[in-house]
Amino acid sequence: MLSRLITGTLRGAAAGAAGTTALNAATYLDMVVRGRPTSTTPEQTVEAISEAAGVSVPGEGEERDSRLSGLGALSGITAGVGTGAILGAARALGLRPRLLVSSVLATTGALAGSNGPMFLLGVSDPRTWDSAAWLSDVVPHLAYGVTAAATVIAMDPE
Repeated sequence: MLSRLITGTLRGAAAGAAGTTALNAATYLDMVVRGRPTSTTPEQTVEAISEAAGVSVPGEGEERDSRLSGLGALSGITAGVGTGAILGAARALGLRPRLLVSSVLATTGALAGSNGPMFLLGVSDPRTWDSAAWLSDVVPHLAYGVTAAATVIAMDPE
Protein backbone atom coordinates (compact mmCIF):
# COMPACT_ATOMS: atom_id res chain seq x y z
CA MET A 1 0.00 0.00 0.00
CA LEU A 2 2.79 2.47 0.87
CA SER A 3 4.55 1.70 -2.41
CA ARG A 4 1.32 2.34 -4.32
CA LEU A 5 0.85 5.64 -2.49
CA ILE A 6 4.40 6.80 -3.22
CA THR A 7 4.10 5.82 -6.88
CA GLY A 8 0.73 7.55 -7.18
CA THR A 9 2.08 10.68 -5.53
CA LEU A 10 5.04 10.76 -7.93
CA ARG A 11 2.74 10.25 -10.92
CA GLY A 12 0.60 13.07 -9.63
CA ALA A 13 3.61 15.34 -9.18
CA ALA A 14 4.59 14.70 -12.81
CA ALA A 15 0.99 15.42 -13.86
CA GLY A 16 1.13 18.61 -11.81
CA ALA A 17 4.31 19.64 -13.63
CA ALA A 18 2.56 19.07 -16.96
CA GLY A 19 -0.42 21.08 -15.71
CA THR A 20 1.88 23.87 -14.56
CA THR A 21 3.40 24.01 -18.04
CA ALA A 22 -0.09 24.29 -19.54
CA LEU A 23 -1.01 27.03 -17.03
CA ASN A 24 2.13 29.00 -17.87
CA ALA A 25 1.56 28.60 -21.61
CA ALA A 26 -2.04 29.82 -21.31
CA THR A 27 -0.93 32.76 -19.16
CA TYR A 28 1.80 33.82 -21.58
CA LEU A 29 -0.53 33.38 -24.57
CA ASP A 30 -3.04 35.67 -22.83
CA MET A 31 -0.28 38.23 -22.30
CA VAL A 32 0.62 38.07 -26.01
CA VAL A 33 -2.96 38.29 -27.26
CA ARG A 34 -4.12 41.08 -24.95
CA GLY A 35 -0.79 42.84 -24.53
CA ARG A 36 -1.16 42.75 -20.78
CA PRO A 37 1.75 42.87 -18.34
CA THR A 38 2.79 40.04 -16.09
CA SER A 39 1.13 39.84 -12.70
CA THR A 40 3.15 41.01 -9.72
CA THR A 41 1.00 39.18 -7.16
CA PRO A 42 3.35 36.16 -6.90
CA GLU A 43 6.21 38.47 -5.90
CA GLN A 44 3.97 40.42 -3.55
CA THR A 45 2.85 37.15 -1.95
CA VAL A 46 6.44 36.01 -1.44
CA GLU A 47 7.24 39.38 0.10
CA ALA A 48 4.22 39.14 2.44
CA ILE A 49 5.20 35.60 3.46
CA SER A 50 8.79 36.65 4.15
CA GLU A 51 7.58 39.59 6.27
CA ALA A 52 5.15 37.37 8.19
CA ALA A 53 7.91 34.83 8.79
CA GLY A 54 10.40 37.48 9.84
CA VAL A 55 12.83 36.43 7.11
CA SER A 56 14.02 39.02 4.64
CA VAL A 57 14.73 38.39 0.98
CA PRO A 58 18.35 39.52 0.57
CA GLY A 59 19.55 42.23 -1.75
CA GLU A 60 18.44 45.68 -2.76
CA GLY A 61 16.82 47.21 -5.80
CA GLU A 62 16.92 45.16 -8.98
CA GLU A 63 18.80 42.29 -7.32
CA ARG A 64 16.09 41.87 -4.66
CA ASP A 65 13.33 42.31 -7.25
CA SER A 66 14.88 39.52 -9.33
CA ARG A 67 14.96 37.22 -6.31
CA LEU A 68 11.31 37.99 -5.54
CA SER A 69 10.40 37.28 -9.16
CA GLY A 70 12.22 33.95 -9.10
CA LEU A 71 10.69 33.00 -5.76
CA GLY A 72 7.24 33.96 -7.03
CA ALA A 73 7.64 31.71 -10.06
CA LEU A 74 8.99 28.86 -7.92
CA SER A 75 6.01 29.19 -5.57
CA GLY A 76 3.68 28.69 -8.55
CA ILE A 77 5.60 25.62 -9.66
CA THR A 78 5.46 24.27 -6.11
CA ALA A 79 1.69 24.85 -5.92
CA GLY A 80 1.16 23.11 -9.27
CA VAL A 81 3.36 20.11 -8.57
CA GLY A 82 1.96 19.83 -5.04
CA THR A 83 -1.64 19.92 -6.24
CA GLY A 84 -0.82 17.22 -8.77
CA ALA A 85 0.87 15.12 -6.08
CA ILE A 86 -2.30 15.29 -3.98
CA LEU A 87 -4.38 14.30 -7.00
CA GLY A 88 -2.08 11.33 -7.66
CA ALA A 89 -2.11 10.27 -4.01
CA ALA A 90 -5.91 10.39 -3.99
CA ARG A 91 -6.00 8.13 -7.07
CA ALA A 92 -3.59 5.73 -5.38
CA LEU A 93 -5.93 5.59 -2.39
CA GLY A 94 -8.86 4.66 -4.62
CA LEU A 95 -10.44 7.97 -5.61
CA ARG A 96 -10.62 7.59 -9.40
CA PRO A 97 -13.15 10.03 -10.84
CA ARG A 98 -13.38 10.46 -14.58
CA LEU A 99 -11.74 13.30 -16.47
CA LEU A 100 -14.38 15.98 -15.87
CA VAL A 101 -14.49 15.55 -12.08
CA SER A 102 -10.71 15.12 -11.86
CA SER A 103 -10.27 18.32 -13.91
CA VAL A 104 -12.61 20.26 -11.62
CA LEU A 105 -10.78 18.95 -8.55
CA ALA A 106 -7.37 19.82 -10.00
CA THR A 107 -8.53 23.27 -11.13
CA THR A 108 -10.07 24.01 -7.75
CA GLY A 109 -6.94 22.82 -5.94
CA ALA A 110 -4.69 24.97 -8.13
CA LEU A 111 -6.91 28.03 -7.68
CA ALA A 112 -6.90 27.53 -3.91
CA GLY A 113 -3.15 26.95 -3.85
CA SER A 114 -2.39 30.14 -5.73
CA ASN A 115 -5.17 32.51 -4.67
CA GLY A 116 -5.57 31.32 -1.07
CA PRO A 117 -2.24 32.64 0.20
CA MET A 118 -2.71 35.92 -1.71
CA PHE A 119 -6.11 36.41 -0.12
CA LEU A 120 -5.05 35.37 3.39
CA LEU A 121 -2.04 37.70 3.29
CA GLY A 122 -4.05 40.65 1.96
CA VAL A 123 -2.17 40.79 -1.35
CA SER A 124 -5.29 40.42 -3.47
CA ASP A 125 -9.00 39.93 -2.90
CA PRO A 126 -10.72 37.85 -5.60
CA ARG A 127 -14.07 39.16 -4.39
CA THR A 128 -13.15 42.54 -5.90
CA TRP A 129 -11.91 41.26 -9.29
CA ASP A 130 -13.69 42.26 -12.48
CA SER A 131 -14.59 39.74 -15.18
CA ALA A 132 -11.35 40.33 -17.11
CA ALA A 133 -9.28 39.58 -14.01
CA TRP A 134 -11.27 36.42 -13.32
CA LEU A 135 -10.90 35.31 -16.94
CA SER A 136 -7.13 35.88 -16.76
CA ASP A 137 -7.02 33.68 -13.67
CA VAL A 138 -9.57 30.95 -14.38
CA VAL A 139 -8.65 30.07 -17.97
CA PRO A 140 -4.99 29.20 -17.20
CA HIS A 141 -6.09 27.27 -14.10
CA LEU A 142 -8.58 25.33 -16.24
CA ALA A 143 -5.72 24.51 -18.61
CA TYR A 144 -3.83 23.29 -15.54
CA GLY A 145 -6.74 21.21 -14.28
CA VAL A 146 -7.52 19.47 -17.57
CA THR A 147 -3.86 18.78 -18.33
CA ALA A 148 -2.99 17.53 -14.84
CA ALA A 149 -6.11 15.36 -14.66
CA ALA A 150 -5.65 13.88 -18.15
CA THR A 151 -1.99 13.16 -17.40
CA VAL A 152 -2.55 11.50 -14.05
CA ILE A 153 -5.38 9.39 -15.52
CA ALA A 154 -3.20 8.39 -18.49
CA MET A 155 -0.42 7.26 -16.13
CA ASP A 156 -2.76 5.26 -13.90
CA PRO A 157 -2.08 1.58 -14.58
CA GLU A 158 -5.58 0.56 -13.50
